[in-house]
Amino acid sequence: MQRLSLSQTLSQKLSPQQIQFIKLLQVPTAELEGRIEEELEENPALEEGVEESTELANDDDLPEDAQEKTESKEDEINVEDYLRDDDISGYKMQGDGENTEDREMPIATTSTLTEQLFTQLGYIKLNDRQTIIAQQLIGSIESDGYIRRDLDAILNDLAFAQNIESSHEELEEILQKIQDFDPPGIAARNLKECLLLQLDRIEQNPNTKLAIRIIDECFIEFTKKHYQKIIKKLDLEDEEDLKPAVEVITKLNPKPGGTSTGLVKTQYIIPDFILSSRDGKIDIALNSRNAPELRVSSAYSDMFRAYAKSDKKDKKLKETVSFVKQKLDAARWFIDAIRQRQQTLLRTMNAIVNYQYEYFLSGDESKLRPMILKDIADKIGMDISTVSRVANSKAVQTEFGSFMLKYFFSEGISSESGEDVSSREVKNELKKLIDDEDKKKPLSDDKLEKELKGKGYNIARRTVAKYREQLEIPVARLRKEL
Repeated sequence: MQRLSLSQTLSQKLSPQQIQFIKLLQVPTAELEGRIEEELEENPALEEGVEESTELANDDDLPEDAQEKTESKEDEINVEDYLRDDDISGYKMQGDGENTEDREMPIATTSTLTEQLFTQLGYIKLNDRQTIIAQQLIGSIESDGYIRRDLDAILNDLAFAQNIESSHEELEEILQKIQDFDPPGIAARNLKECLLLQLDRIEQNPNTKLAIRIIDECFIEFTKKHYQKIIKKLDLEDEEDLKPAVEVITKLNPKPGGTSTGLVKTQYIIPDFILSSRDGKIDIALNSRNAPELRVSSAYSDMFRAYAKSDKKDKKLKETVSFVKQKLDAARWFIDAIRQRQQTLLRTMNAIVNYQYEYFLSGDESKLRPMILKDIADKIGMDISTVSRVANSKAVQTEFGSFMLKYFFSEGISSESGEDVSSREVKNELKKLIDDEDKKKPLSDDKLEKELKGKGYNIARRTVAKYREQLEIPVARLRKEL
């Protein structure tokens, strides 16, 4: 026999307005304009422009029977809630009313690597079959310029997708033609091939020829900087014979697709905040380039006003008004979410500036204090996840550069004086030590630890290794130079 029972549980659920706010909060300024345009297209009750000052209807203006009905029936719509103009007016930010066309921060319109390679493909003589194979090969080139797919897989793609039966020999022949394209080293299958392709295209002299031998015959030894083994294997006299060829190799580009000028799309940082200082005071403003003024459509408000004064409450009219109400709700929620987004951004940025005030006055990284998300969340009375959404996707323009907000967050390291210093300060000291080291005898992590402790930083060797890796600096053996 089945038993029925009741139980009470507590649960938290986000309202549609809260979800909308969270989504808007993590959208950076560069994408906000597109998000607003989407909302304007979807909701006819939302439009751009400053809210006009008009006398809007209230309950006193309505006919008596309409007043009775709005008060007595729960399923009727409260018109007054949607005709107030006090909290649906347009919003303003920095740049309002100014002609700022000359300060526009554009997205670069350079073509992609693939587009450039397809353009170069048109300059060589290939028949239709070879062109399709070449296009398949170019499509397999990754963003850094390498083809890492096995040729067998490309042969299968040609057979199934293009109905072309090919061979390794034919693929190799066409691949060699693509490897003659710019940038040098493109379409290589590994680093060794990439370097050899570049060496083949520079002026041939004794140093270049030796560089080719080093990569061709001693590639593993070269990557590990075992120079004595290379000298012995190539029957050279000493390191002086090796040094010019090594210098030729180190000038080559290991990622021809990733850093070639004009071959990749470049996106400039569009700051969400603009900071300026005057007489020891810091001013904070929101960037308004991608945030137009918004208002609720007066036409939709007029529809509501007409409904309120109408005696005809038939079914079709109710359905129409229900649709209007839904759109008015959505418009007001969106405007409120935009406003709430601005307030949260400004509160967060104000807290960060106050916490790192000395840094923002001078730009001196040694002035950065240890700061974690919880520090800012506690100051503004918000959840850590909210601060995280702001810090991970927003940027600020200062008088000494533009930075992502997450740049200002760092853990603390204790010093001899007992004070906490920012890990960024320690990283800067670590980088200086490595920059100033004798490259013929680079400092190991143990020696770097001792040097940092000598400067007053209580730091463990494993932390030195972690910071070195975060700075993308290789181990001592790989930093060694001839």
